[in-house]
Amino acid sequence: FPTRFDVIVVGGGHAGTEAALAAARTGCSTLLLTHSIETLGQMSCNPSIGGIGKGHLVKEIDALGGAMALATDEAGIQFRILNASKGPAVRATRAQADRLLYKQAIRSRLENQPRLTLFQQAVDDLTFDGDRVTGVLTQIGIRFEADAVVLTTGTFLAGLIHVGLQNYEAGRAGDPPAKALAARLRERKLPVGRLKTGTPPRLDGRTIDFSVLAKQPGDDPAPVFSFVGDRAMHPEQMPCWITHTNERTHEIIRAGLDRSPLFTGVIKGIGPRYCPSIEDKVVRFPERDRHQIFLEPEGLTTSEIYPNGISTSLPFDVQLALVRSMKG
Repeated sequence: FPTRFDVIVVGGGHAGTEAALAAARTGCSTLLLTHSIETLGQMSCNPSIGGIGKGHLVKEIDALGGAMALATDEAGIQFRILNASKGPAVRATRAQADRLLYKQAIRSRLENQPRLTLFQQAVDDLTFDGDRVTGVLTQIGIRFEADAVVLTTGTFLAGLIHVGLQNYEAGRAGDPPAKALAARLRERKLPVGRLKTGTPPRLDGRTIDFSVLAKQPGDDPAPVFSFVGDRAMHPEQMPCWITHTNERTHEIIRAGLDRSPLFTGVIKGIGPRYCPSIEDKVVRFPERDRHQIFLEPEGLTTSEIYPNGISTSLPFDVQLALVRSMKG
């Protein structure tokens, strides 16, 4: 099997799959290394694409021949134009995607892309010639060489998951972290930092009373995400639902702050401004008596619901209580 490539991409998430496809499209022999072939293109957090700012980025990637927008047209189960009443510059397309259909669409493109090789192995180290990176070394000692190495490791580098004051090592829930590679990058004195991201508890749709919630259908006619997409590509469409936190929810959250890794200093990383945790929102905006929560389906063949708006690292018992305190 080949061990020499023009480009090596480490990581098979959104960034890695686009990087590998782009390199191969330009004529480079490309290797994509991933922990698991089964999770190529997996949507780690909210199964949605686009939104304010992010939708513009997806359109730009699409204009350059990227896969994300077309995969979304094949997997999107709800499409909306945000800020539709405002000027064109601030409008944005957002789609809720079926996790399985999206992953299937991305994997199909990867497996059918000429000059692209897929290999299932964790990368433990980079190889060097002086100060120049010349390739990678995998977990079982396989060496691959390339003129360029692209790291798209996402949350996996020395990843740590916090639930209350308990934490454990993982790349994401259920996947191992990339500890060896993280250590080697630090040993090489490369610039490194640590970011924080959050995710909400997933809900079983069979336990939700949708009759008391506000229904949010997609736009009709549904927008098309890709410049070369077509509405006929869309699968069956589904609504989302809206609920809200309330004063009781906020009381539960405030009572649990002494066990919050965010507010006890356990988490040192910086969080993205556009995705604050629910505990952060309750503390920062004490004058607000409620926050809007979107209940979003994870796919056509599952009852799993993503409650968008309550990302949190609070303890399990606090998460359970705050979810049960909300209407629905």
